[in-house]
Amino acid sequence: MAVPPGRREAKSTPSSASKFLGWLYRIWIALSRPLFSVLLALVVGGIFIMATTPGAFDVRLNTVFSGYQYLFQGSFGDPQSLSYTLVRVGPLILTGLSVAIAYRAGLFNIGAAGQLAVGAMTAGIIAYTFPTLPGIVLVPLMLLGSIVAGGIWGGIVGLLKAWRGAHEVVTTIMLNWIAFYVTDYLISGPYKAPHQATQTPSLPTQAQLPFLATTYNNTLGQFLPQITNPEQYLTDVGLLIALVVLIFYWFLTSRTAFGYEIRVIGQNPRAAQYAGIRTRRNMFLVMALSGAFSGLAGAIHLMGQPPYQLFGSTFAIDPTGFDAIGVSLLGRTTGVGILLSALLFGGLRQGGTTMQLFAKIPGDMVYVIQALVLFSIASEFLPALTRAFRRRSRRAAVPAIEVPLAGPIVGNPLIVIENDSLHEVEPGASDAVTTKHEGVPVESVHSEERPSNPIEEGR
Repeated sequence: MAVPPGRREAKSTPSSASKFLGWLYRIWIALSRPLFSVLLALVVGGIFIMATTPGAFDVRLNTVFSGYQYLFQGSFGDPQSLSYTLVRVGPLILTGLSVAIAYRAGLFNIGAAGQLAVGAMTAGIIAYTFPTLPGIVLVPLMLLGSIVAGGIWGGIVGLLKAWRGAHEVVTTIMLNWIAFYVTDYLISGPYKAPHQATQTPSLPTQAQLPFLATTYNNTLGQFLPQITNPEQYLTDVGLLIALVVLIFYWFLTSRTAFGYEIRVIGQNPRAAQYAGIRTRRNMFLVMALSGAFSGLAGAIHLMGQPPYQLFGSTFAIDPTGFDAIGVSLLGRTTGVGILLSALLFGGLRQGGTTMQLFAKIPGDMVYVIQALVLFSIASEFLPALTRAFRRRSRRAAVPAIEVPLAGPIVGNPLIVIENDSLHEVEPGASDAVTTKHEGVPVESVHSEERPSNPIEEGR
């Protein structure tokens, strides 16, 4: 409707209550599917525990509850357990971001494990090559080297995808094994520690990331209460680096033109190319940035935790790179979601040992729970159940049409459609009866108003 000059339609301003309800609704939409997946995984995991535990039903049920209790205590039950969990969270955040940014562009990065290995090896090589550099120079140089190495390793995938059409799943898996074997050669060959079999020397002291508790005591602890026995809390500064990168990821994907372009490419590459977006260049940049995140994860994994060494044949069995897929999918590629899912996966890894030790439940049950979480997300059980419930609610809400009938029906009856069933009513009861079937109005009329059968007219 056109508005005359000088007159403007009054725009309704939403109230604060409606804004708050809208915010709650968005939070529920974002969290409902991950929470349902985790809950379903815990329920099905409990059924597996009961099926593999001998004894009566109450004994098996108590085993399930005690197992989950020890799982929580071993991961978040006390400050020391929490610090062990946070050690795993930092690399999980970075590798989860690696998978997430590629997934936003419609690419599936399976190479986080190999990119992590390349980044850790590069950081170690820099430390062993320049062992006398001061820490203020050596630490940033190691971090930058791991970012560049991981970016190159991921950029190879992006280059092959953009200019040759090679599928990123195949190339990332192949590059994983190349990274594993090359790093194993370097660890057991040129950079092997003297009188050791398959491990490198420890990093120089100035190349090691300090613990958060020690850093707190040396800075804020001078004015605030200090932490007793800080060496018991192993969380290192690498967690802060991961959180800074997490904020950078949020800003890049939500507040920049590059983030908008990769979302468009992920939703419809042809439409993005038609709109003038340089899809090939952005695919290369996305995979390079994806590899850079994982390479940085390898550096903080090496520099942050004792014994500050690289061991042969460990990258191939390190679950961090593959857990990143679950972290990204469970977090729905959002910054806050990746942080929460990294806490969950890190807690499962850390608490699994306690559950196995005290509840006598196999530690592999943690892998079962993780697999069930991914299975629930991939199968999209919650959206399917929601759609089925809505269809059933709509059918139940269709009003029934009741027409009182007195005596026998004379003439041609009316046909009323209600919930996939046909009902006949008297023609004189109504000129036209309107019902709804699946939300579509259907009008039934008298038989004499319908077009006659052409076959009968021919007779």
